[in-house]
Amino acid sequence: MTHRSDRREFLRTLTTATLTAATAGLALPDQSFSAPNKSLLVFTKSSGFEHEVVKRKDGKLSIAGTAVTELGQKNGFDVTCSKDGRIFDSKDFHNYQAVFFFTTGDLTQSATDKNPPMSPAGKQTLLTSIEQGLGFVGCHAASDTFHTPPDPADLSNRYIAHGAQSDPYLRMLGGEFIIHGRDPRLQTANIIINDPSFPGLAGVQSPVSFNEEWYSLKDFATDMHVIATVDTSMLKNECYQRRPYPVTWARMNGKGRVFFIAMGDRPENWQNAFFLNLLAGGIRWSLGEAKADLSQNLLAAAPGYADIPPKFPPAPAK
Repeated sequence: MTHRSDRREFLRTLTTATLTAATAGLALPDQSFSAPNKSLLVFTKSSGFEHEVVKRKDGKLSIAGTAVTELGQKNGFDVTCSKDGRIFDSKDFHNYQAVFFFTTGDLTQSATDKNPPMSPAGKQTLLTSIEQGLGFVGCHAASDTFHTPPDPADLSNRYIAHGAQSDPYLRMLGGEFIIHGRDPRLQTANIIINDPSFPGLAGVQSPVSFNEEWYSLKDFATDMHVIATVDTSMLKNECYQRRPYPVTWARMNGKGRVFFIAMGDRPENWQNAFFLNLLAGGIRWSLGEAKADLSQNLLAAAPGYADIPPKFPPAPAK
């Protein structure tokens, strides 16, 4: 896409080059012009649980990596997929305009998938870059990443709202995963669309019925713009005994555009038009390629956003 100011500057340059070439007998420059695509880094390291949708098999891209790459082809942004945490210490990292996380655990540890971890300095580079304008897209398990310690030794810590004491990554993201339902793990619930004007939601009628591994979340950033909430009245298990809470949002972290979508566990949902269109809208917005309303609406959209659900009962003794 060519911006008008760039086009005017190009035409002035081209006029000067044409006059110079005419007097000096030089060949004219190529007169075609287009702005380069913006670049998205898709990072899917799993230091904790590794989801099926981010596993690579036979050297091929994962389900999520393939889907985001195809979204880039359709929407005009370039995609690079990586599981190597060393990229945040490299010069190449600064070539991206946004990053996409589907990750788990403490990414400074090699752990589950054995891929090279981020360094503590790399984590800080990520957070500083977002503060300075790098876009960030978190999907599903991005909220199950860099839990406020101690974790995972003491899961009861998950049920505490840490607020300003939360890990800085979670404060940037705008929320943290507590736990998801068991038996059944996958459940169908209504997604309530709180902002139908957000990119990717054109023509969508609220509510949207969706089957998912629903994350119960906490510590929501109060300055967020809620895009969608989940109707908890339709869900079974203790972790959903709470009022509707946000499952998709957007916010600014300094100059960085941060978008989060809690859905994405089921492989089938990476072919779901509603999910993919909303995800593409969030990526485009994070890259600065789409506009969105960012008014703070957390209290209006989810009056019970600060609810902490009851814990699961202890597992029966064997």
